[in-house]
Amino acid sequence: MTSTSNPVPSPEGPGSVSGAPHLPDGFTDTFTSRFVEVGDVRLHAVVGGDGPPLLLVHGWPENWYAWRLLMPALAQDFQVIAIDQRGMGLSDKPQEGYDCATLANDLVGALDALGHQRFAVAGHDTGMVIAYALAADHRDRVERMVVAETTIPGVAPSPPFFVPSAVNDVLWHIAVNRLEEVNEQLIEGREDIYFGFEFEHRTVHKLPDYALRHYIDHFAASREALRGSFEFYRAIDATTAQNTQRKAERLTLPVLAIGGEASSKDGPANAMKLAADDVETLVVPDCGHFVAEEAPEAMITALTDFLAPYRDAAAEPVG
Repeated sequence: MTSTSNPVPSPEGPGSVSGAPHLPDGFTDTFTSRFVEVGDVRLHAVVGGDGPPLLLVHGWPENWYAWRLLMPALAQDFQVIAIDQRGMGLSDKPQEGYDCATLANDLVGALDALGHQRFAVAGHDTGMVIAYALAADHRDRVERMVVAETTIPGVAPSPPFFVPSAVNDVLWHIAVNRLEEVNEQLIEGREDIYFGFEFEHRTVHKLPDYALRHYIDHFAASREALRGSFEFYRAIDATTAQNTQRKAERLTLPVLAIGGEASSKDGPANAMKLAADDVETLVVPDCGHFVAEEAPEAMITALTDFLAPYRDAAAEPVG
Protein backbone atom coordinates (compact mmCIF):
# COMPACT_ATOMS: atom_id res chain seq x y z
CA MET A 1 0.00 0.00 0.00
CA THR A 2 1.06 3.58 -0.49
CA SER A 3 0.17 6.80 1.22
CA THR A 4 -1.50 9.63 -0.64
CA SER A 5 0.47 12.29 1.21
CA ASN A 6 3.24 12.83 3.69
CA PRO A 7 2.51 12.83 7.43
CA VAL A 8 1.43 16.20 8.81
CA PRO A 9 1.41 17.37 12.42
CA SER A 10 -1.66 16.50 14.46
CA PRO A 11 -3.78 19.34 15.81
CA GLU A 12 -3.50 20.18 19.48
CA GLY A 13 -6.07 19.06 22.02
CA PRO A 14 -7.73 15.96 23.50
CA GLY A 15 -6.51 12.70 22.02
CA SER A 16 -3.15 14.09 20.93
CA VAL A 17 0.14 14.14 22.81
CA SER A 18 -0.44 17.77 23.77
CA GLY A 19 -3.85 16.97 25.27
CA ALA A 20 -3.04 13.72 27.08
CA PRO A 21 -3.05 13.80 30.90
CA HIS A 22 -0.20 12.82 33.22
CA LEU A 23 2.31 11.68 30.64
CA PRO A 24 5.70 10.43 31.90
CA ASP A 25 8.33 13.10 32.45
CA GLY A 26 9.95 14.22 29.22
CA PHE A 27 7.34 12.46 27.05
CA THR A 28 6.57 15.53 24.96
CA ASP A 29 10.29 16.10 24.36
CA THR A 30 10.47 12.76 22.54
CA PHE A 31 7.02 12.11 21.09
CA THR A 32 4.78 14.10 18.77
CA SER A 33 1.35 13.50 17.29
CA ARG A 34 0.82 13.51 13.56
CA PHE A 35 -1.77 12.47 11.04
CA VAL A 36 -0.82 9.94 8.37
CA GLU A 37 -2.93 9.73 5.22
CA VAL A 38 -3.44 6.13 4.05
CA GLY A 39 -5.66 5.91 1.02
CA ASP A 40 -8.91 7.62 2.02
CA VAL A 41 -8.34 7.16 5.77
CA ARG A 42 -6.40 9.47 8.06
CA LEU A 43 -4.72 7.76 11.02
CA HIS A 44 -3.37 9.39 14.15
CA ALA A 45 0.15 8.28 15.10
CA VAL A 46 2.37 9.17 18.04
CA VAL A 47 6.01 8.87 17.00
CA GLY A 48 9.37 9.28 18.72
CA GLY A 49 12.68 7.67 19.56
CA ASP A 50 15.75 6.39 17.76
CA GLY A 51 16.39 2.98 16.26
CA PRO A 52 14.52 0.43 14.14
CA PRO A 53 10.74 0.89 14.01
CA LEU A 54 8.45 -0.66 16.62
CA LEU A 55 4.72 -0.46 15.91
CA LEU A 56 2.39 -0.52 18.95
CA VAL A 57 -1.26 -1.49 18.38
CA HIS A 58 -3.66 -0.81 21.25
CA GLY A 59 -6.75 -2.74 22.30
CA TRP A 60 -10.35 -1.99 23.32
CA PRO A 61 -11.57 0.29 24.83
CA GLU A 62 -8.40 2.39 24.58
CA ASN A 63 -6.15 4.22 22.11
CA TRP A 64 -2.41 4.95 21.72
CA TYR A 65 -2.33 6.30 25.30
CA ALA A 66 -2.45 2.71 26.61
CA TRP A 67 1.27 2.39 25.76
CA ARG A 68 2.41 5.68 27.34
CA LEU A 69 4.21 4.13 30.32
CA LEU A 70 6.35 1.92 28.06
CA MET A 71 7.07 4.37 25.27
CA PRO A 72 9.90 6.49 26.78
CA ALA A 73 11.98 3.44 27.72
CA LEU A 74 11.34 1.74 24.38
CA ALA A 75 12.26 4.95 22.56
CA GLN A 76 15.84 4.57 23.76
CA ASP A 77 16.25 1.58 21.42
CA PHE A 78 13.51 1.99 18.81
CA GLN A 79 11.56 4.51 16.84
CA VAL A 80 8.25 3.92 18.57
CA ILE A 81 5.07 4.34 16.53
CA ALA A 82 1.78 4.06 18.46
CA ILE A 83 -1.22 4.32 16.13
CA ASP A 84 -4.91 4.78 16.85
CA GLN A 85 -6.75 2.06 14.94
CA ARG A 86 -9.32 3.07 12.34
CA GLY A 87 -12.44 3.93 14.34
CA MET A 88 -10.57 4.78 17.55
CA GLY A 89 -8.91 7.82 19.09
CA LEU A 90 -8.20 10.61 16.61
CA SER A 91 -8.14 8.31 13.58
CA ASP A 92 -10.93 8.46 11.03
CA LYS A 93 -14.10 6.49 11.69
CA PRO A 94 -15.51 5.43 8.33
CA GLN A 95 -18.55 3.21 8.07
CA GLU A 96 -16.62 0.23 6.70
CA GLY A 97 -13.22 -1.43 6.77
CA TYR A 98 -12.99 -2.98 10.22
CA ASP A 99 -12.07 -6.54 9.23
CA CYS A 100 -8.50 -7.34 10.22
CA ALA A 101 -7.19 -7.50 6.66
CA THR A 102 -8.19 -3.87 6.17
CA LEU A 103 -6.98 -2.82 9.61
CA ALA A 104 -3.61 -4.48 8.93
CA ASN A 105 -3.41 -2.77 5.53
CA ASP A 106 -4.02 0.56 7.29
CA LEU A 107 -0.99 -0.01 9.48
CA VAL A 108 1.25 -1.12 6.62
CA GLY A 109 0.22 2.01 4.73
CA ALA A 110 1.08 4.14 7.73
CA LEU A 111 4.51 2.54 8.04
CA ASP A 112 5.04 3.11 4.32
CA ALA A 113 4.22 6.77 4.78
CA LEU A 114 6.67 6.98 7.66
CA GLY A 115 9.39 5.41 5.51
CA HIS A 116 9.67 1.95 7.10
CA GLN A 117 9.83 -1.23 5.04
CA ARG A 118 10.40 -3.70 7.88
CA PHE A 119 9.41 -3.38 11.52
CA ALA A 120 8.52 -5.17 14.74
CA VAL A 121 4.98 -5.03 16.12
CA ALA A 122 3.34 -5.38 19.52
CA GLY A 123 -0.44 -5.74 19.81
CA HIS A 124 -2.70 -5.93 22.87
CA ASP A 125 -6.27 -7.26 22.96
CA THR A 126 -7.89 -6.36 19.60
CA GLY A 127 -4.39 -5.23 18.65
CA MET A 128 -3.24 -8.86 19.02
CA VAL A 129 -5.77 -9.96 16.40
CA ILE A 130 -4.71 -7.13 14.09
CA ALA A 131 -1.02 -7.92 14.66
CA TYR A 132 -1.62 -11.55 13.68
CA ALA A 133 -3.29 -10.46 10.43
CA LEU A 134 -0.45 -8.04 9.81
CA ALA A 135 2.22 -10.72 10.24
CA ALA A 136 0.26 -13.27 8.19
CA ASP A 137 -0.74 -10.99 5.31
CA HIS A 138 2.55 -9.05 5.09
CA ARG A 139 5.17 -11.68 5.87
CA ASP A 140 7.95 -9.68 4.26
CA ARG A 141 7.35 -6.71 6.54
CA VAL A 142 7.31 -7.97 10.14
CA GLU A 143 10.52 -9.05 11.89
CA ARG A 144 9.22 -9.98 15.34
CA MET A 145 5.82 -9.88 17.02
CA VAL A 146 4.63 -9.44 20.59
CA VAL A 147 0.96 -10.16 21.37
CA ALA A 148 -1.03 -9.97 24.56
CA GLU A 149 -4.30 -10.76 26.23
CA THR A 150 -6.79 -12.26 23.84
CA THR A 151 -7.41 -15.17 21.48
CA ILE A 152 -7.62 -15.29 17.68
CA PRO A 153 -11.07 -15.87 16.18
CA GLY A 154 -10.91 -18.44 13.39
CA VAL A 155 -7.65 -19.90 14.73
CA ALA A 156 -8.38 -20.80 18.35
CA PRO A 157 -11.75 -22.07 19.59
CA SER A 158 -14.16 -19.34 20.64
CA PRO A 159 -15.35 -19.30 24.25
CA PRO A 160 -18.83 -20.80 24.80
CA PHE A 161 -21.76 -18.48 25.26
CA PHE A 162 -22.75 -19.88 28.65
CA VAL A 163 -19.82 -19.57 31.03
CA PRO A 164 -19.41 -19.13 34.81
CA SER A 165 -20.37 -15.66 36.01
CA ALA A 166 -16.76 -14.68 36.79
CA VAL A 167 -15.80 -15.42 33.18
CA ASN A 168 -18.92 -13.73 31.86
CA ASP A 169 -17.87 -10.54 33.67
CA VAL A 170 -14.83 -10.25 31.39
CA LEU A 171 -16.32 -11.59 28.13
CA TRP A 172 -19.83 -10.10 28.14
CA HIS A 173 -18.85 -7.10 26.05
CA ILE A 174 -17.94 -9.15 22.97
CA ALA A 175 -21.52 -10.11 22.17
CA VAL A 176 -22.94 -6.71 23.14
CA ASN A 177 -20.39 -4.79 21.09
CA ARG A 178 -21.45 -6.68 17.95
CA LEU A 179 -25.02 -5.38 18.05
CA GLU A 180 -25.98 -2.89 15.34
CA GLU A 181 -27.07 0.53 16.63
CA VAL A 182 -28.87 -0.86 19.69
CA ASN A 183 -25.78 -0.65 21.87
CA GLU A 184 -25.13 2.99 20.89
CA GLN A 185 -28.70 3.82 21.89
CA LEU A 186 -28.38 2.02 25.20
CA ILE A 187 -24.90 3.27 26.08
CA GLU A 188 -25.02 6.90 24.93
CA GLY A 189 -25.11 9.05 28.06
CA ARG A 190 -24.11 6.03 30.17
CA GLU A 191 -20.52 5.64 28.99
CA ASP A 192 -19.22 5.78 32.57
CA ILE A 193 -21.28 2.71 33.45
CA TYR A 194 -20.51 0.68 30.34
CA PHE A 195 -16.80 1.29 29.92
CA GLY A 196 -16.24 1.68 33.65
CA PHE A 197 -17.48 -1.87 34.24
CA GLU A 198 -14.95 -3.17 31.71
CA PHE A 199 -12.01 -1.48 33.40
CA GLU A 200 -13.23 -2.35 36.90
CA HIS A 201 -13.60 -6.08 36.28
CA ARG A 202 -10.48 -6.73 34.23
CA THR A 203 -7.76 -5.21 36.40
CA VAL A 204 -5.80 -6.23 39.46
CA HIS A 205 -4.20 -2.80 39.76
CA LYS A 206 -6.90 -0.24 39.00
CA LEU A 207 -6.16 2.30 36.33
CA PRO A 208 -5.91 5.87 37.67
CA ASP A 209 -9.00 8.03 37.43
CA TYR A 210 -7.35 10.39 34.94
CA ALA A 211 -6.71 7.50 32.53
CA LEU A 212 -10.30 6.27 32.81
CA ARG A 213 -11.56 9.78 32.15
CA HIS A 214 -9.26 10.09 29.15
CA TYR A 215 -10.72 6.95 27.59
CA ILE A 216 -14.35 7.33 28.61
CA ASP A 217 -14.63 11.02 27.77
CA HIS A 218 -13.49 10.26 24.23
CA PHE A 219 -16.26 7.71 23.71
CA ALA A 220 -18.78 10.09 25.25
CA ALA A 221 -17.70 12.98 23.00
CA SER A 222 -19.74 11.94 19.96
CA ARG A 223 -21.95 9.20 18.53
CA GLU A 224 -19.25 8.59 15.89
CA ALA A 225 -16.60 7.94 18.54
CA LEU A 226 -18.96 5.53 20.30
CA ARG A 227 -19.84 3.75 17.05
CA GLY A 228 -16.19 3.49 16.02
CA SER A 229 -15.33 1.68 19.24
CA PHE A 230 -17.66 -1.20 18.30
CA GLU A 231 -16.85 -1.68 14.63
CA PHE A 232 -13.98 -4.15 15.17
CA TYR A 233 -16.46 -6.48 16.90
CA ARG A 234 -19.11 -6.05 14.23
CA ALA A 235 -16.59 -7.26 11.65
CA ILE A 236 -15.60 -10.42 13.55
CA ASP A 237 -17.40 -12.69 11.07
CA ALA A 238 -15.22 -11.38 8.24
CA THR A 239 -12.09 -11.54 10.39
CA THR A 240 -12.88 -15.11 11.44
CA ALA A 241 -13.27 -16.20 7.82
CA GLN A 242 -9.97 -14.52 6.94
CA ASN A 243 -8.17 -16.17 9.85
CA THR A 244 -9.46 -19.57 8.82
CA GLN A 245 -7.52 -19.05 5.59
CA ARG A 246 -4.48 -17.48 7.27
CA LYS A 247 -3.85 -20.39 9.62
CA ALA A 248 -3.24 -22.71 6.66
CA GLU A 249 0.21 -21.12 6.35
CA ARG A 250 1.89 -21.02 9.72
CA LEU A 251 3.92 -18.05 10.87
CA THR A 252 7.67 -18.60 11.20
CA LEU A 253 8.74 -15.29 12.76
CA PRO A 254 9.54 -15.19 16.51
CA VAL A 255 6.48 -14.44 18.67
CA LEU A 256 6.23 -13.49 22.33
CA ALA A 257 2.73 -14.11 23.71
CA ILE A 258 1.83 -12.43 27.01
CA GLY A 259 -1.01 -12.95 29.45
CA GLY A 260 -1.83 -11.47 32.84
CA GLU A 261 -1.79 -13.99 35.68
CA ALA A 262 -5.26 -12.85 36.80
CA SER A 263 -6.59 -12.71 33.24
CA SER A 264 -5.62 -14.72 30.14
CA LYS A 265 -2.61 -16.49 31.68
CA ASP A 266 -1.09 -18.67 28.93
CA GLY A 267 -4.15 -18.37 26.70
CA PRO A 268 -2.51 -15.97 24.20
CA ALA A 269 0.45 -18.33 23.81
CA ASN A 270 -1.83 -21.34 23.36
CA ALA A 271 -3.74 -19.48 20.65
CA MET A 272 -0.56 -18.38 18.87
CA LYS A 273 0.87 -21.91 18.93
CA LEU A 274 -2.02 -22.96 16.70
CA ALA A 275 -0.76 -20.52 14.06
CA ALA A 276 2.98 -20.01 14.63
CA ASP A 277 6.04 -22.22 15.04
CA ASP A 278 8.26 -20.08 17.28
CA VAL A 279 6.25 -18.90 20.30
CA GLU A 280 7.57 -17.82 23.69
CA THR A 281 5.18 -17.62 26.64
CA LEU A 282 5.11 -14.99 29.37
CA VAL A 283 2.58 -14.83 32.19
CA VAL A 284 2.89 -11.54 34.07
CA PRO A 285 2.34 -12.12 37.81
CA ASP A 286 -0.13 -10.05 39.83
CA CYS A 287 -1.60 -8.53 36.69
CA GLY A 288 -4.96 -8.33 34.96
CA HIS A 289 -5.91 -7.62 31.36
CA PHE A 290 -4.35 -4.19 30.86
CA VAL A 291 -0.76 -5.39 31.07
CA ALA A 292 0.97 -2.28 29.69
CA GLU A 293 -0.69 -0.09 32.32
CA GLU A 294 -0.81 -2.51 35.25
CA ALA A 295 2.75 -3.88 34.93
CA PRO A 296 4.76 -1.41 32.82
CA GLU A 297 8.19 -2.36 34.21
CA ALA A 298 7.63 -6.06 33.53
CA MET A 299 6.44 -5.23 30.02
CA ILE A 300 9.42 -2.97 29.30
CA THR A 301 11.78 -5.75 30.34
CA ALA A 302 9.91 -8.36 28.30
CA LEU A 303 9.77 -6.30 25.12
CA THR A 304 13.35 -5.05 25.43
CA ASP A 305 14.74 -8.56 25.90
CA PHE A 306 12.61 -10.16 23.19
CA LEU A 307 13.29 -7.43 20.64
CA ALA A 308 17.05 -7.23 21.36
CA PRO A 309 18.04 -9.42 18.37
CA TYR A 310 15.98 -7.18 16.08
CA ARG A 311 17.54 -4.05 17.58
CA ASP A 312 21.06 -5.43 17.41
CA ALA A 313 20.71 -6.62 13.79
CA ALA A 314 19.55 -3.15 12.76
CA ALA A 315 22.63 -1.63 14.37
CA GLU A 316 25.06 -3.83 12.46
CA PRO A 317 26.86 -2.10 9.59
CA VAL A 318 25.68 -3.01 6.10
CA GLY A 319 28.19 -4.71 3.81
